[in-house]
Amino acid sequence: MQERPTWPQGGKTMKTLALAAIAAVLAGPVLADDHEVSEEAKATIAEMMTEMKCEVDPDDIEMTDEGGYDLDDVICQGQGQFDIELDAEFQEVNRRAE
Repeated sequence: MQERPTWPQGGKTMKTLALAAIAAVLAGPVLADDHEVSEEAKATIAEMMTEMKCEVDPDDIEMTDEGGYDLDDVICQGQGQFDIELDAEFQEVNRRAE
């Protein structure tokens, strides 16, 4: 009868790694960024920026803890560069020149 190969430390290392990998996969959705801006919100903001003759990189749009949006480095035609804060209904609540 052949002897079965054993993992270092009697297989405990592999079991620990396997359990850690499973835990990481299962925790992924829980650890996901709950401040991720939806594609619909980005589209709404892009439309709003076009009407205001402004531009913002979609990567510069962040969700606030209150459910609104922070727009960084917004460039408005003939006005300059701003940081703009929107509420959850996409109403401008703050604008700061940079």
